[in-house]
Amino acid sequence: MRFFALTLENWRNFRTVKVPLQDRMFLVGPNAAGKSNLLDSMRFLRDLADPQGGFQRAVQQRGGVSQIRSLHARQYSDVIVSAVIDDAEGQRWTYMVAFSQDNNRRPVVRAEKVYRGDRQVLERPDGKDREDPNRLSQTALEQVNSNKDFRAVAEMLAQVRYLHLVPQLVREPERSVGRSRDPYGGDFLEQLARLQKERKKTFDSRMRRIRDALRVAVPQLKDLKLERDTRGVPHLRGLYEHWRPRAGWQTEDQFSDGTLRLMGLLWALLDGSAPLLLEEPELSLHAGVVRYLPAMMARLGRKVGRQVIVSSHSAELLSDQAIGAEEVLLLIPSREGTEVEVAADNSEVVALLEGGLPMAEAVLPRTAPKNSAQLSLFSE
Repeated sequence: MRFFALTLENWRNFRTVKVPLQDRMFLVGPNAAGKSNLLDSMRFLRDLADPQGGFQRAVQQRGGVSQIRSLHARQYSDVIVSAVIDDAEGQRWTYMVAFSQDNNRRPVVRAEKVYRGDRQVLERPDGKDREDPNRLSQTALEQVNSNKDFRAVAEMLAQVRYLHLVPQLVREPERSVGRSRDPYGGDFLEQLARLQKERKKTFDSRMRRIRDALRVAVPQLKDLKLERDTRGVPHLRGLYEHWRPRAGWQTEDQFSDGTLRLMGLLWALLDGSAPLLLEEPELSLHAGVVRYLPAMMARLGRKVGRQVIVSSHSAELLSDQAIGAEEVLLLIPSREGTEVEVAADNSEVVALLEGGLPMAEAVLPRTAPKNSAQLSLFSE
């Protein structure tokens, strides 16, 4: 499956946004422009479809409707998130949810629609909702008895994955107790251990591929293992070159930030075929590694049919000449909220690219804060 297009109204930084999405996308913009919030709109749909989540929890986790609704929205406007999705069979679906809050600040569904191609499959509120308004405290997407005709959409959205691994969480594996699908890596080692137990051949294959890739970025690394201690807590063990044979074993608390982040990225890319949302994957990595990440994403994406959507500030990441202008979204803050533009639709960017300028040099200056040079005067 993949996201074909995304429409947002009154969502966080965005008053109105409608963008097409390719198999690989790069979100570029200044700090606080809304890159994370754009990714989060897709996470929100995932949370709606999560059997352990649902509408109320998804809104509460984000601080409530008043925190989600754009500051640029007109008073009491509905928040709208709509996605066009292509499934594995080439069928195109559209899912839309509009929501607000009641007088008690409880989130309420104002509208929910599903289309399969041009045929409407669901429209709410319906007669049952009007008879019992409490039904609008939930989406049909999250209810097994209500999503029968579009369960494929629910199942697809529930598989969307987001990753912004925090190395310190991985270094404290006991924190993983009780966590599930933590986007910040709190249960990363537990995820590995679970696959090792349930599908050992798949686990061994992935670990070999990751070890070989890590050896390129970390030449001293010779071997990589996952083992549980006497209490059952999983730990990574890496063998590094040392003058004494077999003396260079280290555990995850001794791994560098870059090693842990790269390992998490590699694992996420190999783990499934649903859309993967990555937050600044370049952090803690050497520029010589970062510049090859787009090619790796494209190659793995083609192999398993996986869509990868990335937020980034990195010139190295955008230095790959194979990145097309249709794969880059420019986020530009304005007085009426952040505007989003496909780089291919910007005549100035296209002219610069046709003139031979790399993507990074064509787009990053357009998204840089106008007065950033004034930071040099901070100590005066």
